[in-house]
Amino acid sequence: MSKKADIEAKILDTAYKLFLNQGYKNTTMDDIAQALSMSKKTLYKYFPGKMELLAASFEIIKSRLSVKVQTIVENQYISYTAKLKSMLMVVAEDLAHINPELLEDLREHAPSIWKELQEYIRESAYLRFQKLIQEGVDKGFVSPKVNVTLAVLMYASAIQNLIDPKFLSQFPAEMKNKLELNTAEIYDQVVQVIYHGILTDEAKEEFKQF
Repeated sequence: MSKKADIEAKILDTAYKLFLNQGYKNTTMDDIAQALSMSKKTLYKYFPGKMELLAASFEIIKSRLSVKVQTIVENQYISYTAKLKSMLMVVAEDLAHINPELLEDLREHAPSIWKELQEYIRESAYLRFQKLIQEGVDKGFVSPKVNVTLAVLMYASAIQNLIDPKFLSQFPAEMKNKLELNTAEIYDQVVQVIYHGILTDEAKEEFKQF
C-alpha cells in the first residue's frame, strides 16, 4: 500500500468511527482532523468534504461485505446450513455498528448516502439470498413448497423496515422500548425466524448445531 493510500485508509477509519459515535451531523472536519492529529488543510488535500468521507467509508463497508458474502455463496466445500449460518454472521459483524441513530442522521442530512445504502441492502437480499435459497431447494434443505421469491421479499422487507427509524416511529414507545436489539441482533433474529421456518426437518437439526 502506498503512503497516500495508507493515509487515506487511516482518515476513513477515523472518520467512520466518529460518525458512529457522534452521528454525521455532529461530526465536523475539525473533529476528524483533531482525532488524526492533522491540520484541516492537510485533511482537505485528501477529501474535499465530510460527505465524501462518509460516502467513501460506506463504499468500503459495502465492497468488503459483498466479497465475503459472494465467497460464502460460491463455496462448494461447506454444507448448506453452514453457508446460511456463515452468511448470517458475516452480515451481522459488518453491519452491527450501523446503529438506528446514525441511519436516522443519514436520512435527514445525507439522503444520497441513505438511498445508496438502502439500494445495496435490497440488491444484496434479492441477488445473493435468492441464490442461496434456490441452492437449498435444489439440494433438499429448503422445502420445495416454499416460494423462493416470497422468502427473499420477506427477508428484504423485514430488514429494511426494522432498521428504518421512520418505520419504527409509527409504533408506540412501549413497543419500541421492548425491541432492545442492535442492528446485528435484528439481522440474526430476522433470519432465524424466516429461514428456520423454511428448512426441512433434517436441515433444522443441522442448523441448530452451528
